[in-house]
Amino acid sequence: MRQPHKHKTRGEKKNNALKEYKVEEDGTLLAYLYGLLCDKSKTTVKSYLSHRQVAVNDTPITQFDFPVHKGDIVVVNFEKGFSEFKHPRLRIVYEDQFLIVIDKGYGLLSMSTDRIKTKTAYRIISDYLKENDPGARLFILHRLDRDTSGLMMFAKNKEIQEQMQKAWNDMVIDRRYVAVVEGIPEPGEGQVSSWLKENAAFEVYSSDDKEGGEYALTRYKVLQNNKNFALVELQLATGRKNQIRVHMKDIGHSIIGDKKYGSKCNPIRRLALHASRLRFVHPITRRDMFFETPVPRDFRFIVK
Repeated sequence: MRQPHKHKTRGEKKNNALKEYKVEEDGTLLAYLYGLLCDKSKTTVKSYLSHRQVAVNDTPITQFDFPVHKGDIVVVNFEKGFSEFKHPRLRIVYEDQFLIVIDKGYGLLSMSTDRIKTKTAYRIISDYLKENDPGARLFILHRLDRDTSGLMMFAKNKEIQEQMQKAWNDMVIDRRYVAVVEGIPEPGEGQVSSWLKENAAFEVYSSDDKEGGEYALTRYKVLQNNKNFALVELQLATGRKNQIRVHMKDIGHSIIGDKKYGSKCNPIRRLALHASRLRFVHPITRRDMFFETPVPRDFRFIVK
């Protein structure tokens, strides 16, 4: 799959300066544009690319040799470049007309609570969509805890949300996290399973009794360690509330910064949990969508 660019944006689709084209065969973007815009000089066509006036599947592209495939939608704005989304708390990793994948910063709520309504990833992305289309709506597909950073996605319509949530375990192929835990798990690779329940204080805990609980399975692998901490990769076989945090506590290696679930230290002043990988089947195109973000720098530093 083509790697997404760092900054994703949307075109103003109701602008008369925009023209939309459907790619008929595989090739590179510049060659496609030369053939498409044969009434324009090559210098002009190149300037459309360099000034962010060309988008492929709703994503502005400036790369001349960017691969295009049959069925892709190319939009050219003949008047001005597409605006660029920038926010200090999150970045857009991928966007098309159906889905948005973001990299959320730690300390930012995924969606609103009774106390906090506006400072959420949901509101930030929703406001961004409404800038170009006041009728745009956004739908939650899954959540990350407030202090967990990393990849999460939203749907742009109710039908996509219902389709993906109904077949979540079939469509979401791989979800992985990285965490820094206290001590070094032994063995260095394994799995943890339990029935998760929640008490009156909203604390999730493991139980051997499945009555009233939800089955949870987490696979883990130590990637790097020193004498005090270990960098661990975690793969979710199920997606339960606080699952990773509870399971790391269960094996005696709480995630650093996670006071709620047994951590005794916080050397990097945050919960050391990051959603690093997301792979799923696109609900419309059926393409294999794969996204990965680097391990946060302070995670690497603390286990040196």
